Amino acid sequence: MELSIDRLTKHYGRKIAVDRVSATLTPGVYGLLGANGAGKTTLMRMLCAILEPTSGEVRLNGKDVVAMGPAYRDVLGYLPQDFGYYPSYTAAEFLAYIAALKGIPRGPAKKRVEELLDTLELTAVADRKIKTFSGGMKQRVGIAQALLNNPQVLILDEPTSGLDPKERVRLRNLLSEYAGDKIVVLSTHIVSDVEAIADKVFIMNAGKLLVHGTVSELAHGVTGKVWELTAPREQARLWQEQVTVANYRHEGDQVVLRIIAEEKPADRAVPCEPILDDAYLYYFSKEA
Repeated sequence: MELSIDRLTKHYGRKIAVDRVSATLTPGVYGLLGANGAGKTTLMRMLCAILEPTSGEVRLNGKDVVAMGPAYRDVLGYLPQDFGYYPSYTAAEFLAYIAALKGIPRGPAKKRVEELLDTLELTAVADRKIKTFSGGMKQRVGIAQALLNNPQVLILDEPTSGLDPKERVRLRNLLSEYAGDKIVVLSTHIVSDVEAIADKVFIMNAGKLLVHGTVSELAHGVTGKVWELTAPREQARLWQEQVTVANYRHEGDQVVLRIIAEEKPADRAVPCEPILDDAYLYYFSKEA
């Protein structure tokens, strides 16, 4: 199975929301990283054939997804950033309703709803109205509806929004297992959400794909650009104004800063082993 993206572009008047994005996706987990406003949601809506591109195309196994119509929707699962639900429906009723909309026969739909309620630990609250749910519980209902038809292409826009740390770990494990023979694309601005599970990561800003690769490839790409520097506490703000500081911690009257810089920022700075977070900050600061 292959989902190919060819020079996908979306204009809103004179604003370019997505700028000639190209990629080829095969089964696995793909993380789309970018700040709010980077173009992630617009790109994902075009991948779902919800939004018509200005130019370019998306093809599934060589077929244009817009031309495929219902045949593409049959193999697609989508969680929008703000998914709509009926507050007065219970979780079980809502999922049964969505299953009916997706054309899943009643018998298999009932079994699938029960499976997903169990998988996402919603069985105990299945008969409660969704309006009484916490944000994390509502998000798990949204993830369940995206999985109802056992989609071959699963696209999740900010799926960990509202989830607590335990729920985020559970979702990561679920997606890793699910993606064995399926394509899973998830967008986020939280690096840790994709660092543990993504087979490939795309870093996006201002509508463009800046760089892509495995987590280790992206981290390796900023080798020699990550430094640790110990400085007096009163200098912390000065360093933050001059360079990209990934983080810092206090040690007595000193601060230890993790700095992203093309060159050694000071004689006493020592090189660090880079991680994905460093690569993310490096490419964003470079683009800026």
